[in-house]
Amino acid sequence: MNVSVGLIEGQSAVEVELTGKYVDGCGKPYTPGRYRFSSEVTLTPSDLASCAFALDEVTIGIGFHWERKEHQVFRGGFRIVKRKAGLTVINDVSLEEYVTSVISSEMSASCPLDLLKAHAVISRSWLWFPKENPSRSGIRESACLNSHEIVRWYGREAHSDFDVCADDHCQRYQGITKAFSSAAAEAVRATSGEFLRHRGAICDARFSKSCGGITERYATAWEDDDIPYLESIYDGPGQFCSDNSEAWIRSDPPAYCNTDDAELLSRVLPGFDQETRDFYRWRATYTPEELGDLVGSRLTVDLGPIRDVQALARGPSGRISRLKITGERDYVIVGKELEIRRALSRSHLYSSAFVVDKESGRFVLRGAGWGHGVGLCQIGAAVMANNGKTYKEILNHYYRGTTVGL
Repeated sequence: MNVSVGLIEGQSAVEVELTGKYVDGCGKPYTPGRYRFSSEVTLTPSDLASCAFALDEVTIGIGFHWERKEHQVFRGGFRIVKRKAGLTVINDVSLEEYVTSVISSEMSASCPLDLLKAHAVISRSWLWFPKENPSRSGIRESACLNSHEIVRWYGREAHSDFDVCADDHCQRYQGITKAFSSAAAEAVRATSGEFLRHRGAICDARFSKSCGGITERYATAWEDDDIPYLESIYDGPGQFCSDNSEAWIRSDPPAYCNTDDAELLSRVLPGFDQETRDFYRWRATYTPEELGDLVGSRLTVDLGPIRDVQALARGPSGRISRLKITGERDYVIVGKELEIRRALSRSHLYSSAFVVDKESGRFVLRGAGWGHGVGLCQIGAAVMANNGKTYKEILNHYYRGTTVGL
C-alpha cells in the first residue's frame, strides 16, 4: 500500500537536492545534485533505501504558534504537478515508511516503545479511514445560523492531488528529516498492517497533544455526531468525577498528562514542541482593545473594545463549543472548538477549554490542555507507556470498545 503526501503547494519554482540516482517518466537520468524545476516532473529513485531528495524552507506548523521553516529530507518518489495556484510537490511513499516518519515527527523517536506502537496503529488508521469512508472525508464544513453567529468546523480536507498533507492539519510527516530510531522502526514492524477497529471497521483515530485531564467528545469539535469510541473519558486510572467544568479548569487535578517529568518530556516531544511546557494549564491576557482588534482581524467583525466573553456551551472536558463575545458596538457568537481558538489568538489558543476573568481592566483566560482533546492524548499516553502499560492497553483506555487487528 502506498501513500501520496503533499509537501509544498503554490510555488512558482522548486529547488530540490537529489542524493542517489533518479529517472523521470521519459527515462532521463538525474544524477546526485541540485536541480530547479518550473514545470511538471516525476522522478523515481533507482534504490528506495539509498536515494533521497531534500527541500529547503518547508513550512511546518502552518497557522500555529510554532510555525517555522525547515530543511527536510524525504525518501521515495518525487513528483511535481502544476495547478492554477502554482506547483505542488508530492512524495509517493509506502504506507509503512509513511507511518515510521509520522511517529518520528509527531513524537520524538526516543519515546517509550509502546507509545510508538500505539501511535503507529492510530496514524495508520487515521490515514486509511477516509479511504473506506469517502462520505466522511469531506472538505471544510460550516454553518452560519444568523448574522450574529459564526459556527465553523473543519473536516478532513479533500486533497485532489494527494492523499494527505505533511503538516499538523493532517499528520506531521517530515520524511527522514527526524532520525528514525531503532524503536520507531521496531514499533512499525511489530504493528505492521494493524488498524484500530470498532465492530470490524477501521476507526477515525483522532489524537491531540494534551487533553488537560479529560478527553473531549467528537461533536464538540466537529459534526454533531456521536462516535462511540470518541467519547469523553478521564485521563487517569480509575474514576474521577467533575461536574463543574470551570472548577476543573481552575484546579490542578491528577491525570496522566499532568506531568512535569522533564526527562520524559524530552524523550517524548520533538524539539520545537518542547518550547511549550504550560500545556496542562495555561494563561493568556488581553486588554479590551487588544481583544477587539484581534476578533476583528480574525472574524472580520467590528465589535469595538470587548466588554464580555461568555461560554454558552461546553463539552465534557470544559472545551467551549459556543462562545459569545460582546463589544461596545455589537456581539458575535463563535463556534466550534477550533474557530474559537483561532478567533482569540494570532495563531491558535492552546485549546478552547478556558475560563475568563477580568483583572485590572484586562481579560485573563485560564485554560487547560493543548489541542482539541478528542481521542488519544499524546502526553498522557507517553506517561502510561512509561508506567509499563502496553500499546493495546493504551488504545483501549482512549478508544473504548475498540480492538486492534489486521
